[in-house]
Amino acid sequence: MKKWMNELQDGERVWLEVLLTDVNRGITNKGAPYLNFVIQDKTGTMEAKYWSVSEEELHHYKAGMYVKIKGDIINYKDQLQMRVLMLQDDSAQEHDVRDYVRSASISKQEMKHKVEAYLSAIHNQDIKRICEAIYSEHERDFYDYPAASKNHHDFVGGLAVHVLGMMDLAQQVCRQYPLLNQDLLIAGVFLHDIGKLTELSGPIATEYTMEGKLLGHISIVQAMISQTAARLHIQSEAAVLLRHMVLSHHGEYEYGSPVLPMIPEAEVLSLIDDLDARMNTLEKALDRVKPGEFTSRIFAMENRSFYKAKK
Repeated sequence: MKKWMNELQDGERVWLEVLLTDVNRGITNKGAPYLNFVIQDKTGTMEAKYWSVSEEELHHYKAGMYVKIKGDIINYKDQLQMRVLMLQDDSAQEHDVRDYVRSASISKQEMKHKVEAYLSAIHNQDIKRICEAIYSEHERDFYDYPAASKNHHDFVGGLAVHVLGMMDLAQQVCRQYPLLNQDLLIAGVFLHDIGKLTELSGPIATEYTMEGKLLGHISIVQAMISQTAARLHIQSEAAVLLRHMVLSHHGEYEYGSPVLPMIPEAEVLSLIDDLDARMNTLEKALDRVKPGEFTSRIFAMENRSFYKAKK
C-alpha cells in the first residue's frame, strides 16, 4: 500500500514515491559530501538528508525529479525528517502530478465559473476591457499556477484560489462600505498578482524566473496594464487607477510597494490581500499539528507560534 507523507511516524523505515523540490549539496565537518533534499507529495513536505552519497549521485539529483526513496523517519528539533538510505531516479516513469503536489480543493471549472462571473459583472467598460484582455491572454496558466513558491497558496491552482477568496471578501466589504467602487476593487484583486505567471516558473518545483528576480510581479503587472490600455486606446483614468492598485497593494515601502495606497480601493486591496494570505498560512501550519499543540514559528507571521485549540 502506498505510503503518504502525512502518515509518517517517528522511528519508521519506509519507501516513498516523492518529488524532489529542493536539492542542496553540503560538506560534513569531516569533509564528506552529502545531499540535503526537500521531498514532497500531495500531503506534505519534509527535509531529507543523504549522508552516504556516491560521487555519481551527488551530481545526478536535481529539483523537479521524481524519485523512490528509502529511509528512516526521525524527530529532529520537533520536526520529522528522513535519513536517506537508498534513492532511485523514477523520472522515466509516468506520474500523476496530483499525487506529488498540493492542489486546490475547489475544481478548476468551478473557479473558472466564479472568476468569470465576477469579471462579467464589472460595469465600467474601460476597466472591464482591460481585465478581459489580460484574462484572455493568461487564462490557461491562471488556474494552474501557485500564488507563491512557498508560504501562502503555494500549491497548484493557488493563485486562482487566492484571487477568488479575495473577490469574495471584496464583494462583502463593498456591501459594508458604499463609498468603495466595486468595479475598481474587483479588477484590482484580479490583476494584483497576475504578474506571478511571469515571475514564477510554474506549478512544479516552483522557482523565480530571471524576469521575476529582476523585475518582480508588481512592476510586471503595472507594465501589462499600461500596454493593454494603450493597445485598446483607453485614455480614461481607469488604467492609471488600476496601475496604482497594483503598485500599492503590498501596503508599505518595506514590503515592496513603490507607492502607498492613496485611494480607498487600494487601501482595501492591501488589507484583504494580507488577510487572505495570512489565513492560508495559518491554515497550512495548524493542519500539521494536533489540537492542544503549538505550531512551529512561522516566519511570515512575525515568527510567532500559534496554538491549535482543543475541540
